[in-house]
Amino acid sequence: MSDIIRGSESRLFHFNYILELSNNKAKKTNDVYARIMPTYSTYLMEISIGTPPVKQFVLPDTASEVSWTQCLPCVNCYEQKQIMFNSKKSSSYKVLSCGSDQCKDLGEDRVCNDLRESECRYNISSYVGKASSSGELALETYKLGRTSFPNMVYGCGNYKNIISIEKGSSGVFGLGSGPLSFISQLRESLGRKFSYCLVSHSKRNVRRKFTLRNLSSKLNFGTRAIVSGRGVVSTPLVTKPSSPLYYLTLEAISVNNKRIPFTRLTRSMREGGVDIIEEGNIIIDSGTPITYLPTNIYETLKDELKRSIHADSIQVPGHPGLLCYVINKKISIPFVTFHFHGGANLNLPSTSTFSQAEGFLFLTMLPSNNTAIFGNFLQMNFLIGYDIDIGKVFFKPTVCSSWWRRIDGSDQEWSMAP
Repeated sequence: MSDIIRGSESRLFHFNYILELSNNKAKKTNDVYARIMPTYSTYLMEISIGTPPVKQFVLPDTASEVSWTQCLPCVNCYEQKQIMFNSKKSSSYKVLSCGSDQCKDLGEDRVCNDLRESECRYNISSYVGKASSSGELALETYKLGRTSFPNMVYGCGNYKNIISIEKGSSGVFGLGSGPLSFISQLRESLGRKFSYCLVSHSKRNVRRKFTLRNLSSKLNFGTRAIVSGRGVVSTPLVTKPSSPLYYLTLEAISVNNKRIPFTRLTRSMREGGVDIIEEGNIIIDSGTPITYLPTNIYETLKDELKRSIHADSIQVPGHPGLLCYVINKKISIPFVTFHFHGGANLNLPSTSTFSQAEGFLFLTMLPSNNTAIFGNFLQMNFLIGYDIDIGKVFFKPTVCSSWWRRIDGSDQEWSMAP
């Protein structure tokens, strides 16, 4: 019996050691974040790639699946401000074969010949006016904050890359719902959860000793991404087959007390006196600055805003649909509310619905004959959490600029004065 107990105790100590390692690993894995900062119209995310790690600034994109950066040797590539990643200098870089499951997951973006052992190449040209990239599909190590993730699918963009929104970016970080996205690859360890808080683009947020470039907040993953507390509202998250996009169901838009039903793209029907709206009628996208609405809804919204503002709007050459005003202290901008399914009513401040530029105020929404998009201007100053597994998006009104980064480079949490 003593021998049995000694042998069992040895196993017990062994299991305790394994559990301790597992718990520490779980805590570390679930404590994942990356810094994000505003540019003039969108946001950049700080990550590192390769071994040794090379810092890169990429566009966090909820509408993209594959994460990629420009990669040497690069042919017909755009100019970027950071050092371009050189895959030949990374010991963890491994090109995938055409026969690999990851390569097959590219679908129509897969570029391969008939040989399964040949190198897998991708060609992403499905970005709507945002970007395109071609290159090798590989496995590589990502580093976010203090946490490293080996053997992640990575696009080494070495041929004909285009980014039309922000050339300060070295590529795109895919946060979409497809199988090759960062979220989907870490489903087991992190769960498919992430959240972000977008700092306002407005220069009025800048205080002494800080510059707009150095304002930042965090993009959180795993348990850090849970959005809870007072003021949180949620709406169902809709995903569609063969699409990495996230959709929400917008029921109406209000200007003051005037409610505008969202009926243009939703095929709203009258059945028994109840309006039935098709779910998933608007894309939520972190990479598109402007919000796009069906033309008839936009025109109604524009008319209601003009009636409430009591000022003369001006015509903008090349943009006849854009609502624009000369900045005047007497102008009073009404609150606009987006009513999402499930009772998620987002009260949008004037600093989100209108933006300042060169002495003018312009509406951050435009008409569209096809796709409706909930853009990042309207997402500013909300803590937004995505939980793909339970199918919900959470919104919490938040002063996102409470996370600052000093010019001297030190990280510190700062509270913004009321």
